[in-house]
Amino acid sequence: MAFDKEHYKEEFERLLKERRQKKYFIRKSNATFKIKRFIAKGTDSLELANNIKNSKQKAKGYWTIIISYYSMLYLAKAAILTKGYETDDHYATQIALGHLLVPNEIEKEDLELLEKSHKIFEDDYIEFFDDARKESSLSRYSATKVYTERRVREVFDNAREFISKVRIMLEG
Repeated sequence: MAFDKEHYKEEFERLLKERRQKKYFIRKSNATFKIKRFIAKGTDSLELANNIKNSKQKAKGYWTIIISYYSMLYLAKAAILTKGYETDDHYATQIALGHLLVPNEIEKEDLELLEKSHKIFEDDYIEFFDDARKESSLSRYSATKVYTERRVREVFDNAREFISKVRIMLEG
């Protein structure tokens, strides 16, 4: 599915206004102290997922996918905070990530001209996040889902790549 920047913008604006039980899905925030905490939680979670993936546990695919997704979620929340926002749920995090971090074509060209292309957050990373979010949900709530080693490795590798990219952005 092609990335639709306009859809992410519209959803971002809608979720920024929407409230549920005294919570906003997306809200402005200056709590930058949380950035380092989210980076640490995400990095530690990916390391834990790697340890589980390489273990002899029976349910290792299940846990590897869930923990890999959460490692991505923590880094996404850190990146969103650098833009002055926080999110309260998984879908809102994906929307904020797509809206705030995927550049439009003009910005992409400007970044490349300035030799900062390593900071471009491409729409592939939003797909990685969305895929891991869906697999994590299936893992948590479906008693019958069995994972192949290939699928577990794919989700884990996508999480590792996502985290590496976001860390470069945050620390670069």
